[in-house]
Amino acid sequence: MVSVLQTLDSGHEDLIHGAEIDYYGLNLATCSSDNTIKIFDIKNGGQRLKADLKGHAGPVWQITWAHPRFGNILASCSYDRKVILWKETNGEWTKYYEYNNHDSSVNSVSFAPPEYGLILACGSSDGSISILTCNTETGMFDVKKIPNAHTIGCNALSWCPSALPDSTFDQKGKQTNPNNGVAAQIKRFASGGCDNAVKIWKEDGDRWIEEHKLEVHCDWIRDVAWAPSIGLPSTRIASCSQDRRVIIWSTEDFALWTPTILNTFDDVVWNVSWSLTGNVLGVSGGDNKIFLYKENNDGIWSCISEDAENAKDVRHT
Repeated sequence: MVSVLQTLDSGHEDLIHGAEIDYYGLNLATCSSDNTIKIFDIKNGGQRLKADLKGHAGPVWQITWAHPRFGNILASCSYDRKVILWKETNGEWTKYYEYNNHDSSVNSVSFAPPEYGLILACGSSDGSISILTCNTETGMFDVKKIPNAHTIGCNALSWCPSALPDSTFDQKGKQTNPNNGVAAQIKRFASGGCDNAVKIWKEDGDRWIEEHKLEVHCDWIRDVAWAPSIGLPSTRIASCSQDRRVIIWSTEDFALWTPTILNTFDDVVWNVSWSLTGNVLGVSGGDNKIFLYKENNDGIWSCISEDAENAKDVRHT
């Protein structure tokens, strides 16, 4: 059974769309339709407001923390078509970079695994996906754009983990560097959109190409989540949709993806999130419930917890 450890009065004046705890569990960031982002110090059970960030001119849909190796950096995206990276320096939060090259609402932001550097993917209602790569020495950003990634719009993004399966397994997710013969992993991420599809994108030289289009859902995709790598010979992605279903996609070679319908729920499913071990999946939706599903040793998924009292439907983008 899930229990509440702590509650917090955010002080937001409108709907809260996102709440993210940083890598070390010391800071909580929230974003809202009141156009603001708030950062709280939550260490030792506290809840001190550290920053009230105002840079967006519309509802802020999503926030995400960068890995701490790059410092305290938070990315936000908004209905105002902007993506802002915020950075804490000497206790003060300021704009680090602002990207405003989308033609419609930016609905999702996701940082790549830190091994690849400071890279942020941004998905927009204009149908395109932008990849922002920072040169951390100069602070300059290189931008690559995937036009028409999803018809009508992109709603969700999630990167493939950089950690590869153990070397005893067949690693078809690798490519060999012809200069030194050393295997290097291909960068990949998943996206979900209003075309009802989940797409897998991979880096190919200086461009990004569509590797797979996964089609089982029959309504808009609302979230995608790539499971953490735990040394297994397979990888998986969870997706959820307005069709009320959660699907787990699995592959062993990145060539063939097998869908498993986890469940059909009573209402729209807005979010899916994996545990660090990749064998527990959290699901939340429009029925104001949070479900936890766990996979057993036989590969069977079952619901291990359902919490309606403490759940909130926080993501209506």
